[in-house]
Amino acid sequence: MIKVFIADDHPLVRKGVKEILEEEIDLKVIGDAAYPHEVLEGIQKEEPDILVTDLTMPGRSGLDLISDIRQLFPKLPILVLTMHPEERFAVRALKAGAYGYLTKDSKPEELIKAVRQVVTGRKYITPSLAEKLATELNRDQNKQPHEILSDREFQIMRLIASGKKVSEIADKLSISIRTVNTYRARILFKMNMKSNAELTLYAIENHLID
Repeated sequence: MIKVFIADDHPLVRKGVKEILEEEIDLKVIGDAAYPHEVLEGIQKEEPDILVTDLTMPGRSGLDLISDIRQLFPKLPILVLTMHPEERFAVRALKAGAYGYLTKDSKPEELIKAVRQVVTGRKYITPSLAEKLATELNRDQNKQPHEILSDREFQIMRLIASGKKVSEIADKLSISIRTVNTYRARILFKMNMKSNAELTLYAIENHLID
């Protein structure tokens, strides 16, 4: 029996994923959570064989959560199931330690296949993502500006480009306003830009924000 833990901040999504998985006789959902700290507590308590997680979590980046889990539970396979398209986060998620990446418009049978594959320690990568990874390897020396940002810088860049105020970003990420401003300055420097307006235009043109 494969024991699955689900992390998603939408109750209907958690319920739907559970119903899909438990139609299979070898899959059992042993827990679920909406908040990052609940996910970590649940993993420690329930000892699942695999974590299926969204990237959008309340108060914390899903990429940060993946990094935390890699440190605390290094042997736990992680499958990302998210609304975010592959071009935004897939490569970053895999680099952070995820074993696979699926979008929520995937078919149920693809989710089941991914869970069974990832739990064995193998990567689950769609053909389109495999192409992106190959492209990523080929262009390491010629990265786009946003690709040189750290995961936290990328997260804050998207929030700035989405029109969030510094105080709102600080509150959302539980960091100080000064820290946000430091990140903003670093982001502008790395991307060779001078203003939030430039960041926003870049993010829109590269489909990095909704």
